[in-house]
Amino acid sequence: MTGPGADIRWAGPRALLVGLAGQGAPGLPASGLPADALDAVLALHGRLLAEPLAGQTDAVAAAETVLVTFATAAHARNARAVLERLASSRTDAGERAASRHVAIEVVYDGEDLAEVGRLTGLGAEGVVAAHTGQVWTAAFGGFAPGFAYLVGEDSVLDVPRRTSPRTAVPAGSVALGGRFSAVYPRQSPGGWQLIGRTAAVMWDLDREHPALVRPGDTVSYTAVRESVSVREPAAAPARAAGAEPDAGRPALVVVSPGLQSLLEDLGRPGLGDLGVSAAGAADEPSARQANRLVGNPPGAAVIENLFGGLALRAVGDAVLAVTGAQTPLEVRAHDGGIRRPALNAPFALLDGEVLELGTPESGLRAYAAVRGGIDVPEVLGSRAADTMSGLGPAPLAAGTHLPVAEPSSAFAAVGAPEPPAVVVRPSQTLRVTLGPREDWFAPEALEALTGQEWTVTEQSNRIGVRLRPVGAGGSDGGEGRALERSRTGELASEGAVTGSLQVPPSGHPVLFLPDHPVTGGYPVIAVVVPEDLPLAAQTPPGGRLRFTVVGPTSTGVPSSASTSTEGNQP
Repeated sequence: MTGPGADIRWAGPRALLVGLAGQGAPGLPASGLPADALDAVLALHGRLLAEPLAGQTDAVAAAETVLVTFATAAHARNARAVLERLASSRTDAGERAASRHVAIEVVYDGEDLAEVGRLTGLGAEGVVAAHTGQVWTAAFGGFAPGFAYLVGEDSVLDVPRRTSPRTAVPAGSVALGGRFSAVYPRQSPGGWQLIGRTAAVMWDLDREHPALVRPGDTVSYTAVRESVSVREPAAAPARAAGAEPDAGRPALVVVSPGLQSLLEDLGRPGLGDLGVSAAGAADEPSARQANRLVGNPPGAAVIENLFGGLALRAVGDAVLAVTGAQTPLEVRAHDGGIRRPALNAPFALLDGEVLELGTPESGLRAYAAVRGGIDVPEVLGSRAADTMSGLGPAPLAAGTHLPVAEPSSAFAAVGAPEPPAVVVRPSQTLRVTLGPREDWFAPEALEALTGQEWTVTEQSNRIGVRLRPVGAGGSDGGEGRALERSRTGELASEGAVTGSLQVPPSGHPVLFLPDHPVTGGYPVIAVVVPEDLPLAAQTPPGGRLRFTVVGPTSTGVPSSASTSTEGNQP
């Protein structure tokens, strides 16, 4: 503790989790959100938005915490003392970010309305009266763009989530979960209790501010009759990446996308408040290298291909480079001739020629850059596809035309061949910093984290790498150990950074990659240091990972005690 109600924890070497209401206490129920905690969270969050700290890249408010991320580890170290003072001073609610009041009309006919009436003892009509009879405050965003966690003025509608989540909750559903109320902005899985539906569009990229409700805003619900037209709110679909050719303009045409091919750049950081993850290339060094080799700026859009199978035809002469996974390349010319360009080096793809990426010999993701850059519309300042939220360009499909921009005078010369930016081996050791919630686990769990190998499962994707202890559920030999908690109860949702090892009840951790949810409700035992994330992103299913603990302020040197929690103490 750094002061009354203030608890500063490392969340990897570049982020600090500021707790404002005893979040570290054992067994704190997720619905137990004191009013003063919300005031403190909103006040600190508003202060950080109005006066960002040096190097601050994002500040994500949550139930009782604010996650502050920084551009570098040095910025995070320097900011810790400032955050301690701000958190301990209990900045008053008058310093919240500017807020608005939003009115939402609701048809109260949800599938769980009667059940909520039974759980609360209010009956269905009493639930409607309680829901409409108070002002709700948007405490934080998360889960999906436009999804805002709203807290009421009392806890009369505090109800548990469903024991069996629905696989698909319709867009516009008005729901209760714990002490929170929310509107689902798009169809998605969900375990909250559904009490009604609304026509309000919670997320619209054509608005100046896409989110209808932002943290700090207040909301009032109004009951309307069934006769009122309730339309399905429009989700934020991924936008096509040039389905129609532009005559006379250089382009790449997708002949085959393979298993999955996406457009990615360096992402859209800084929008965590709105539930928007940073996204961007999963193996950023390889994406930067591909751009460097063709003379592009580092943030130009590239194609991220999963496990080969991508085929591209040039419209006009082009210069390309492919990096990342060790993927065999083949170029087919008009006359049937074949040549095999080298990886990690620029090469020409002449008009009409077809480049094919084979199955990687090692690694998982290859990056193809074209000189000039792929010129598709930006979404929230980025050309990155976000597979969880659907933001950005749609996954590439056969026939997609990708316009190529003309190189500007600011572009660098084409580069010389380079060694690979990331070298993938059958077994990788990744450095982690403990926390922010390592104290939710027994010492045996911390030993299991670093004392055994973990297998990457086939359920892994750009949201997260799902891990299974070697020997668990298979014939790998030995008995794999799951990570067991030492605490009961639920953790109130809080911000999570890319690289977080979040541990669900199964005890099998999920390593968050760029498209991960902004907030989560499972404890994070450790965070992979940013420099090692490309190795995780390039490890294919069946590959193995080990973890070694380092201190958050000196990530190059392993911690002297890999099961110690000293790294998280002030």
